[in-house]
Amino acid sequence: MDLEKQHYFIRKLHSMSGVLPIGLFLMEHLIVNSFSMRGPEAYNNAVAVLQSIPFLPVVELLLIAIPIIFHGLYGLWIVYLAKNNVLSYTYYRNWLFYLQRVTAIITLIFVAYHSYTLRIANALFGLEISFNTMTAVLSNPWMMVFYIVGLLASVYHFANGLATFLITWGVTVGPFSQRVAVIVSGLLFISLSYIGIQALFAFI
Repeated sequence: MDLEKQHYFIRKLHSMSGVLPIGLFLMEHLIVNSFSMRGPEAYNNAVAVLQSIPFLPVVELLLIAIPIIFHGLYGLWIVYLAKNNVLSYTYYRNWLFYLQRVTAIITLIFVAYHSYTLRIANALFGLEISFNTMTAVLSNPWMMVFYIVGLLASVYHFANGLATFLITWGVTVGPFSQRVAVIVSGLLFISLSYIGIQALFAFI
Protein backbone atom coordinates (compact mmCIF):
# COMPACT_ATOMS: atom_id res chain seq x y z
CA MET A 1 0.00 0.00 0.00
CA ASP A 2 1.53 3.33 -1.09
CA LEU A 3 1.68 6.43 1.11
CA GLU A 4 -1.35 8.11 -0.48
CA LYS A 5 -3.54 5.05 0.04
CA GLN A 6 -2.31 4.70 3.63
CA HIS A 7 -3.19 8.32 4.32
CA TYR A 8 -6.64 7.84 2.75
CA PHE A 9 -7.28 4.75 4.88
CA ILE A 10 -6.12 6.45 8.08
CA ARG A 11 -8.30 9.50 7.39
CA LYS A 12 -11.33 7.26 6.91
CA LEU A 13 -10.50 5.34 10.09
CA HIS A 14 -10.03 8.62 11.96
CA SER A 15 -13.44 9.81 10.78
CA MET A 16 -15.07 6.53 11.76
CA SER A 17 -13.48 6.47 15.22
CA GLY A 18 -14.93 9.90 15.99
CA VAL A 19 -18.43 8.44 15.60
CA LEU A 20 -17.88 4.79 16.51
CA PRO A 21 -16.99 4.30 19.30
CA ILE A 22 -16.06 7.78 20.61
CA GLY A 23 -19.33 9.45 19.63
CA LEU A 24 -21.35 6.66 21.24
CA PHE A 25 -19.23 6.98 24.38
CA LEU A 26 -19.95 10.71 24.51
CA MET A 27 -23.68 10.06 24.19
CA GLU A 28 -23.52 7.44 26.94
CA HIS A 29 -21.55 9.84 29.15
CA LEU A 30 -24.14 12.58 28.70
CA ILE A 31 -26.98 10.17 29.46
CA VAL A 32 -25.34 9.00 32.68
CA ASN A 33 -24.58 12.58 33.72
CA SER A 34 -28.19 13.56 33.07
CA PHE A 35 -29.21 11.32 35.98
CA SER A 36 -27.78 14.06 38.21
CA MET A 37 -30.99 15.97 37.52
CA ARG A 38 -32.86 13.22 39.38
CA GLY A 39 -30.68 13.51 42.45
CA PRO A 40 -27.66 11.84 44.06
CA GLU A 41 -29.16 8.37 44.36
CA ALA A 42 -30.19 8.17 40.71
CA TYR A 43 -26.77 9.34 39.53
CA ASN A 44 -24.85 7.00 41.85
CA ASN A 45 -26.99 4.07 40.71
CA ALA A 46 -26.28 4.89 37.05
CA VAL A 47 -22.54 5.00 37.74
CA ALA A 48 -22.76 1.72 39.65
CA VAL A 49 -24.40 0.04 36.66
CA LEU A 50 -21.49 1.08 34.44
CA GLN A 51 -18.89 -0.03 36.96
CA SER A 52 -20.52 -3.47 37.13
CA ILE A 53 -19.76 -4.20 33.47
CA PRO A 54 -17.66 -7.40 33.26
CA PHE A 55 -13.99 -6.85 32.37
CA LEU A 56 -14.57 -3.09 32.52
CA PRO A 57 -10.84 -2.13 32.33
CA VAL A 58 -10.42 -4.18 29.15
CA VAL A 59 -13.58 -2.72 27.63
CA GLU A 60 -12.44 0.82 28.46
CA LEU A 61 -8.99 0.19 27.02
CA LEU A 62 -10.13 -1.34 23.73
CA LEU A 63 -13.30 0.65 23.05
CA ILE A 64 -12.52 4.01 24.65
CA ALA A 65 -8.86 4.68 25.49
CA ILE A 66 -7.19 3.38 22.32
CA PRO A 67 -9.72 4.98 19.92
CA ILE A 68 -9.46 8.32 21.77
CA ILE A 69 -5.64 8.24 21.73
CA PHE A 70 -5.61 7.41 18.00
CA HIS A 71 -8.26 10.01 17.16
CA GLY A 72 -6.58 12.66 19.32
CA LEU A 73 -3.02 12.18 18.07
CA TYR A 74 -3.96 11.96 14.42
CA GLY A 75 -6.32 14.89 14.94
CA LEU A 76 -3.41 16.98 16.22
CA TRP A 77 -1.51 16.10 13.04
CA ILE A 78 -4.48 17.29 10.97
CA VAL A 79 -4.60 20.52 13.00
CA TYR A 80 -0.89 21.02 12.37
CA LEU A 81 -1.30 20.57 8.62
CA ALA A 82 -4.55 22.54 8.33
CA LYS A 83 -4.54 25.86 6.47
CA ASN A 84 -7.15 28.06 8.13
CA ASN A 85 -8.32 30.99 6.01
CA VAL A 86 -11.38 32.30 7.88
CA LEU A 87 -9.98 35.82 7.95
CA SER A 88 -9.66 35.87 4.17
CA TYR A 89 -12.71 33.79 3.28
CA THR A 90 -15.64 33.91 5.65
CA TYR A 91 -17.82 31.22 4.11
CA TYR A 92 -19.56 29.20 6.79
CA ARG A 93 -17.73 26.01 5.82
CA ASN A 94 -14.40 27.67 6.55
CA TRP A 95 -15.64 28.68 10.00
CA LEU A 96 -16.91 25.17 10.66
CA PHE A 97 -13.53 23.82 9.54
CA TYR A 98 -11.69 26.29 11.80
CA LEU A 99 -13.87 25.61 14.84
CA GLN A 100 -13.47 21.87 14.33
CA ARG A 101 -9.71 22.29 14.72
CA VAL A 102 -9.95 24.64 17.70
CA THR A 103 -12.38 22.36 19.53
CA ALA A 104 -10.12 19.39 18.78
CA ILE A 105 -7.40 20.91 20.96
CA ILE A 106 -9.79 22.03 23.71
CA THR A 107 -11.52 18.65 23.75
CA LEU A 108 -8.23 16.75 23.96
CA ILE A 109 -7.11 18.83 26.96
CA PHE A 110 -10.49 18.47 28.65
CA VAL A 111 -10.77 14.72 28.11
CA ALA A 112 -7.21 14.13 29.34
CA TYR A 113 -7.81 16.16 32.52
CA HIS A 114 -11.28 14.72 33.15
CA SER A 115 -10.08 11.14 32.63
CA TYR A 116 -7.04 11.52 34.86
CA THR A 117 -8.78 13.28 37.76
CA LEU A 118 -11.73 10.86 37.82
CA ARG A 119 -11.46 7.50 36.02
CA ILE A 120 -7.69 7.06 36.31
CA ALA A 121 -7.70 8.39 39.87
CA ASN A 122 -10.45 5.88 40.62
CA ALA A 123 -8.39 3.00 39.23
CA LEU A 124 -5.07 4.01 40.80
CA PHE A 125 -6.06 5.68 44.08
CA GLY A 126 -9.58 4.44 44.74
CA LEU A 127 -11.27 7.82 44.23
CA GLU A 128 -15.02 7.36 44.48
CA ILE A 129 -16.90 8.50 41.39
CA SER A 130 -20.12 9.77 42.92
CA PHE A 131 -22.53 12.67 43.03
CA ASN A 132 -20.67 14.13 46.02
CA THR A 133 -17.33 13.92 44.18
CA MET A 134 -18.71 15.84 41.22
CA THR A 135 -20.32 18.37 43.55
CA ALA A 136 -16.97 19.00 45.20
CA VAL A 137 -15.31 19.51 41.82
CA LEU A 138 -17.97 21.73 40.28
CA SER A 139 -18.52 23.86 43.38
CA ASN A 140 -15.35 25.67 42.30
CA PRO A 141 -16.59 28.35 39.83
CA TRP A 142 -13.43 28.09 37.74
CA MET A 143 -13.86 24.33 37.41
CA MET A 144 -17.48 24.81 36.41
CA VAL A 145 -16.39 27.20 33.65
CA PHE A 146 -13.70 24.73 32.57
CA TYR A 147 -16.23 21.89 32.41
CA ILE A 148 -18.75 23.98 30.47
CA VAL A 149 -16.11 25.01 27.92
CA GLY A 150 -14.89 21.42 27.67
CA LEU A 151 -18.44 20.15 27.27
CA LEU A 152 -19.31 22.65 24.53
CA ALA A 153 -16.08 21.92 22.67
CA SER A 154 -16.57 18.16 22.90
CA VAL A 155 -20.19 18.29 21.74
CA TYR A 156 -19.44 20.68 18.88
CA HIS A 157 -16.50 18.56 17.74
CA PHE A 158 -18.72 15.48 17.71
CA ALA A 159 -21.77 17.10 16.09
CA ASN A 160 -19.83 18.87 13.35
CA GLY A 161 -17.61 15.82 12.93
CA LEU A 162 -20.73 13.76 12.31
CA ALA A 163 -21.62 15.98 9.35
CA THR A 164 -18.06 15.61 8.07
CA PHE A 165 -18.26 11.84 8.58
CA LEU A 166 -21.34 11.66 6.35
CA ILE A 167 -19.44 13.47 3.59
CA THR A 168 -16.26 11.41 4.04
CA TRP A 169 -18.14 8.14 3.81
CA GLY A 170 -20.24 9.19 0.80
CA VAL A 171 -23.61 9.36 2.60
CA THR A 172 -24.27 13.03 1.83
CA VAL A 173 -23.05 13.58 -1.72
CA GLY A 174 -24.86 16.63 -3.07
CA PRO A 175 -24.90 20.23 -1.78
CA PHE A 176 -28.50 19.97 -0.51
CA SER A 177 -27.93 16.82 1.55
CA GLN A 178 -24.74 18.32 2.95
CA ARG A 179 -26.58 21.50 4.01
CA VAL A 180 -29.24 19.37 5.69
CA ALA A 181 -26.51 17.45 7.53
CA VAL A 182 -24.99 20.72 8.75
CA ILE A 183 -28.39 21.89 10.03
CA VAL A 184 -29.03 18.57 11.78
CA SER A 185 -25.56 18.64 13.35
CA GLY A 186 -26.26 22.17 14.59
CA LEU A 187 -29.51 21.07 16.21
CA LEU A 188 -27.71 18.10 17.72
CA PHE A 189 -25.06 20.42 19.15
CA ILE A 190 -27.71 22.68 20.74
CA SER A 191 -29.68 19.74 22.18
CA LEU A 192 -26.70 17.87 23.64
CA SER A 193 -25.16 21.07 24.99
CA TYR A 194 -28.40 21.95 26.78
CA ILE A 195 -28.63 18.49 28.34
CA GLY A 196 -24.97 18.50 29.33
CA ILE A 197 -25.04 21.95 30.93
CA GLN A 198 -28.25 21.20 32.81
CA ALA A 199 -26.61 18.05 34.17
CA LEU A 200 -23.54 19.99 35.33
CA PHE A 201 -25.58 22.56 37.23
CA ALA A 202 -27.65 19.79 38.82
CA PHE A 203 -24.54 18.72 40.75
CA ILE A 204 -24.46 22.00 42.64
